Amino acid sequence: MPDRSPLPRRALLLGGAALLAGSPAAAQQQTLQAVASFSIIGDMLREVGGDRVEVTTIVGPDQDAHTYQPTPSNAKAVAAAKVLVVNGLGFEGWIERLARAAPFKGTRIVLTDGIAKPLQLDASGKSGHKHAHDAPDPHTWQDIANGRLYVRNIVAGLAAADPASADAYRQRGADYDRRLAGLDDWVRSQIATVPADKRKVITGHDAFQYFAKAYGVEFLAPIGISTDQEPSAQQVAALIRQMQREHIKAVFIENMSNPKLVEQIARDAGGAVGPSLYVDALSKPGGPADTYEKMFRHNVPALVAGMLKN
Repeated sequence: MPDRSPLPRRALLLGGAALLAGSPAAAQQQTLQAVASFSIIGDMLREVGGDRVEVTTIVGPDQDAHTYQPTPSNAKAVAAAKVLVVNGLGFEGWIERLARAAPFKGTRIVLTDGIAKPLQLDASGKSGHKHAHDAPDPHTWQDIANGRLYVRNIVAGLAAADPASADAYRQRGADYDRRLAGLDDWVRSQIATVPADKRKVITGHDAFQYFAKAYGVEFLAPIGISTDQEPSAQQVAALIRQMQREHIKAVFIENMSNPKLVEQIARDAGGAVGPSLYVDALSKPGGPADTYEKMFRHNVPALVAGMLKN
């Protein structure tokens, strides 16, 4: 006769553990915990990581990473994370302080690693003439070629932190890269519809230098790299005179900036304020620019329509 005696307690425990290991709850526990510094990076990280990575974003949609002040909940998330993904080049001025306070002991992925010659800002934070106090402009993602580098860095960092899922990250990264290559071609085709002498735009702060170089558009701004700066009356007056002299009508406000200054400049110079541009932060979910790809799909038609008025 078959043995119908009760299983030993150890066997029951091991069997229960095996069932738990295969349960949805256990699978959830096995996802890689990752923190992204701001919304654009958070979106890119989700695209590469898929359901294998649980992403927490510190500076969310429509929030300004330049002026952000980390919270205790941010420190808690960073302390629990296995991966911390940041832009680098000084964009997140608060990140080192937060990482030390957490403290963070996992893998750090710096997305601007590999950009050999970042564009420069002068001591005032404005793009332009170089001198001894130049600093790198960190808004590198505005050139999609750099966005594709970000994807490669995310793939490499996730694969190093989670080797078991490395092939999945590489596949998702390759798919994402193909989409970004197509997006880059589309941006160029759209900008090409604007005559070269009309490709001038006024924005709230100096965040488009990489876009300008990659796609052949001149951007002018009353303030420099950081939104916490204030322009002088002389700077504003000089910008208004230039707009009038060069017949620049295309004026835009960024989604996370105070619109009052730019609106005043537009009124004084006879410009027309276009739709909000998404530069340092995505829109909220369901908005017009809630992914890195949709940010360009929103911004570029708005820029083209504005420049055609020049």
